[in-house]
Amino acid sequence: RQNQLKDHQQQQQPQQPPPPPVVPLCQLPDDVDCLTVPRYKRDLVQKLKILRQELSQQQPQAGHCRIEVSREEIFEESYRQVMKMRPKDLWKRLMIKFRGEEGLDYGGVAREWLYLLSHEMLNPYYGLFQYSRDDIYTLQINPDSAVNPQLLGKPITLDDMESVDPDLHNSLVWILENDITAVLDHTFCVEHSAYGELIQHELKPNGKTIPVTEETKKEYVRLYVNWRFLRGIEAQFLALQKGFNEVIPQHLLKTFDEKELELIVCGLGKIDVNDWKSNTRLKHCTADSNIVKWFWKAVESFDEERRARLLQFVTGSSRVPLQGFKALQGAAGPRLFTIHQIDANTNNLPKAHTCFNRIDIPPYESYEKLSEKLLTAIEETCGFAVE
Repeated sequence: RQNQLKDHQQQQQPQQPPPPPVVPLCQLPDDVDCLTVPRYKRDLVQKLKILRQELSQQQPQAGHCRIEVSREEIFEESYRQVMKMRPKDLWKRLMIKFRGEEGLDYGGVAREWLYLLSHEMLNPYYGLFQYSRDDIYTLQINPDSAVNPQLLGKPITLDDMESVDPDLHNSLVWILENDITAVLDHTFCVEHSAYGELIQHELKPNGKTIPVTEETKKEYVRLYVNWRFLRGIEAQFLALQKGFNEVIPQHLLKTFDEKELELIVCGLGKIDVNDWKSNTRLKHCTADSNIVKWFWKAVESFDEERRARLLQFVTGSSRVPLQGFKALQGAAGPRLFTIHQIDANTNNLPKAHTCFNRIDIPPYESYEKLSEKLLTAIEETCGFAVE
């Protein structure tokens, strides 16, 4: 999927690059024990630790970045408020309030805001994104796409095209691997459709009149690939990159590659249920309590999507930190996932406290009822309340 930012972002006045902020790029405690991390991740954990230390030196000592929005107009209101802020305002502790709700933001409300906002940004109505040719729908940036290397300032290659437009990728590979003399009648000009109109684009000056030959086909492919990734969105992507670098200066990311950036920003994509169990705290119940046994039975019966929804419901994030469940963050630092059995009516749904990574579960009489109520909670409820 190619990212497309709104044209009006181009019109924003240039801002001076700010000093690095403190950003929770990944939910890792400061005292990372590298011996507990697989070898292929150890260097990344250490690099991330150094990055966080560098960012922390510029941390604002006081103040909050406060945003109040309605759920019904979360994108429009968030956009208006964020665009009025200076970059240094965004370095401060984020405090979100949903209008008309009582939630106090100790981190969980902000995570829900980011989650809902990321969904709404993908609404085709806004024209911010376009789907890849294979129509894959994903909320996180596809790790196989070229967005991450572009954000890191790395060059785009033909291999990056495969995840965005497989047909075009195959065609360009064929051109490179075969003698095109007397076979193709191409020039350095390409066509594409935009809003129902066929538009021509010259890949180089006077490209319409320059034929693609066996000698120039490598240049043609290189220019075609670069244009395809920035097709009509160069200014928008540069705005995205500029905003990204206002939060994290690019020179601080020189030691990271695109796969590492994916892990830092998004955490682990697959949920390890055994790791989840091993790093869960129990309150007013034990491992032998029916509620706990039934909860894990339900989790094990879920597919990956429902597990992610459950994790989103309880913690505010559908992804697992790089170091696993033991690195989950709460309002004031590391906080384990918690199952809390409460004395409540068994007709009630489970309740989540995302700021504390805690789920409150009434004493349901059977596994079937717990599973039913849990599914209803994670699929049909949202919002925060203070008891």
